Amino acid sequence: MNNHNNMPTTVLCYGDSNTYGYDPRSGWRYPEGVRWTSILSELLGEEYRVVEEGCNGRTTIFDDPLEGWKNGLDYLKPCLNSHKPVDIVILMLGSNDLKETFHAKASEIADGAGALVKTIHEFTEEKQGFIPKIILVSPPEIGEGIANSPFYGAFLENAISRSQHFPREYKRIADTYGCIFANAAEWIRPSEADSLHLDPEAHRVLAERLSEIVKNS
Repeated sequence: MNNHNNMPTTVLCYGDSNTYGYDPRSGWRYPEGVRWTSILSELLGEEYRVVEEGCNGRTTIFDDPLEGWKNGLDYLKPCLNSHKPVDIVILMLGSNDLKETFHAKASEIADGAGALVKTIHEFTEEKQGFIPKIILVSPPEIGEGIANSPFYGAFLENAISRSQHFPREYKRIADTYGCIFANAAEWIRPSEADSLHLDPEAHRVLAERLSEIVKNS
């Protein structure tokens, strides 16, 4: 909990399409009550304010050649400043960095997440006078059926093995910066519909696990 004049504890969820709530079957957005961010808000209750900041295609620090505005580093400072004081950041990015266009190793992707964590530390210390707790979430693995996914081409089979190295590399970053580490691959897998995005049940499981971590942080 915080001491900001009895304000709710602000939890900023900063991520990609799986934080936005992309529905792999319809291509639209899951409604309230299905997205893990909204379930998290329900589970945490009125003492917390959950901010949903998911964007389809968002990377850690890479500029997409077609949609460069999806670089997660570029939007991070404005986002932190808009929602301050921020008490907790749940950071789950890196899946889009597995796109073939970036040729990025798991270690390089984790280093990108580390650059975001470092930015959070420095910027919040300056702008709000304290550093929020950071829950660094290693993203779910890419599904084995990626070759049959509508997103095949952007992601190739090699994305599967690289995603399996995420937990070790993200744990390294969490240890370096004093983050709370969470491995989403221990709890959930992507939908068989596209091997990338989460089904409703996975959203619920993720929310339940993260709510426990938030309450105990």
